[in-house]
Amino acid sequence: MPTRKPILLTKAIDEFIHYLKSKERSKETERGYNIVLQNFKAYLEKEMNGQAYVDEITVNHMEDYLSYRKDQGDQPITRNKSLYIFRSFFNYLVRKDHVERNISLNLEPIQYQQKERVYLLPEEMVTLIEAVDHAIVKSAVITMANTGLRVSELCHLTLADVDLKNKVIKVRQGKGNKDRSIPINDKLHQELTLYLKDHRPLVSSDRFFATSKTGTLSRQTINHELEVTTNKLGWSKHVTAHILRHSFASSLVRNNAPLPAVQKLMGHSDLRVTSLYIHQNMDQLQQAVNLI
Repeated sequence: MPTRKPILLTKAIDEFIHYLKSKERSKETERGYNIVLQNFKAYLEKEMNGQAYVDEITVNHMEDYLSYRKDQGDQPITRNKSLYIFRSFFNYLVRKDHVERNISLNLEPIQYQQKERVYLLPEEMVTLIEAVDHAIVKSAVITMANTGLRVSELCHLTLADVDLKNKVIKVRQGKGNKDRSIPINDKLHQELTLYLKDHRPLVSSDRFFATSKTGTLSRQTINHELEVTTNKLGWSKHVTAHILRHSFASSLVRNNAPLPAVQKLMGHSDLRVTSLYIHQNMDQLQQAVNLI
């Protein structure tokens, strides 16, 4: 049996990211995996005082790294994501015969209490939208509130993706590299028509949401304007672009939309993720048990 040739961690990470590209994983997935693995490599090379080979990595190295990330302020959910990235990476290494077995399977997932998702009630959403001063961001916020788009999906929309004639938004290569279509309701149709007529600057960019300075609209700009707006309103609730997505899903569920329909609109691959949007307060629970 031929001797396994040692491979540097640096080279193995490059190969793995190339593999993700070949599997047409989304840019966000590639970026997220690369950040975690590059950070782990930097930590390991500091510990070893030099370059590391993949067959030198131990379970203790990964456990110590996750402990280090805890000290750096990473929450349990973030550290669990790192753990699952390690498992995916080592699965690849085993398939390529770079290592004998997936030692990351010996890592224990970090236990934590799942927090109920923060969301805005319809009246809060109206108050928020009315208070946004940035005209382009206001249109973006209205879009996310009425479609549940991820902020990355919204920022990458092109003019061709928004079909006002047929009232549909085409989301191309969303999370998991999956395409989906989202209907445009009458309220949003009116807003987007006015946005194109009165607020979108004359730029050569094909991005639907664009500023005159960059020809794009960034998630940082959207979240900054949301922070400015909530501070102006005196809210303690931390509102981000992702909270708008949560609010959309919660509103659908509250209005008795079937979970499979919510799943499709949100672009979830697993119905269990969609079910997290079912918020129940104590009054609702009391009413439920009284039905027995």
